[in-house]
Amino acid sequence: MSNLYSNSIFWIDTDKIKPNPYQPRRDFDEERLRDLSDSIKQYGVLQPLTVSRLEIAKEDGGILAEYELIAGERRLRAAKMAGVSQVPVIIRVGDSSMMKLELAILENLQREDLNVVDRARAFFRLANEFKFTHNEIAKKLGRSREYVSNSLRILALPEEILNAVSAGKVTEGHTRPLLMLADHPEEQTVLFKEILYKRITVREAERISRKIATDRVRKKEFMPDPEITELEGEFQEKLGTRVHIDRSEIGGQVKIDFFSTEDLRTILEMIRKTEESKKPSEMLDNHIARESGLNNPEGNPDQEAAEDKPSEPLGPDDSGLYDISSFSI
Repeated sequence: MSNLYSNSIFWIDTDKIKPNPYQPRRDFDEERLRDLSDSIKQYGVLQPLTVSRLEIAKEDGGILAEYELIAGERRLRAAKMAGVSQVPVIIRVGDSSMMKLELAILENLQREDLNVVDRARAFFRLANEFKFTHNEIAKKLGRSREYVSNSLRILALPEEILNAVSAGKVTEGHTRPLLMLADHPEEQTVLFKEILYKRITVREAERISRKIATDRVRKKEFMPDPEITELEGEFQEKLGTRVHIDRSEIGGQVKIDFFSTEDLRTILEMIRKTEESKKPSEMLDNHIARESGLNNPEGNPDQEAAEDKPSEPLGPDDSGLYDISSFSI
């Protein structure tokens, strides 16, 4: 009987085929399903589905035959959408749960139908439920061990980011800089939103994540100034965006993140609330004044007055002061 199954194609009612519980794919593009459904309406299901046969004992002693899908879920869904009552299938027998999962993964990978998140979850099930090593998974798929290991790393991202990746809102390339910030969830969330809403490139995202990671390392190597850290926090609370203070030997820079021209106008309005106009050079002038005060800490007014006082002309009584007759040997 098994030879008959393996060498034959059967027509099975679509309502007798149960979904594959080991299907690694979670998301199905509705538009592509409709396109496939229209094709099936016109030409039928051209490629048979792969199923396993399940025999269920009935209370009256009879046997009920059901079929569990192994490969071809898109075709089955599209056939149901098209109103097709029967589909061609190949029936496999003797497959273990591991083999069903392996076949489902292989079919999707060979057709490149799995997105990066579904692929990672499938690899995780092979490793977790069936105790496959990364090397064994790689050999079965014809891939490198690094490919499997790197795919699994994506699962360390929060569910919100994984959903965005699955939906195609964030690319696989963007996951690398996001993973660099796994130990800094707040910065990771901000970067994720910048990728999502500012549509920054992978290269720009990597630059930002490297800078954040470098700043963190630098702060560990050099004791951060608590006052600067506190000021950064206050700036961020008042402005509602990320603010970074770069301190140098003299002075520094304040960097404020914004997402639109409207954000810039909002920041400007906050600054305008001081109701006092400043010269662009005011801070520099104040710094120079402070430095001048440090160079003359005593502030000796007599010395300054003596330096500023002009020399007086010689009076009439002093005319012979330098005459040679006034000197003696």
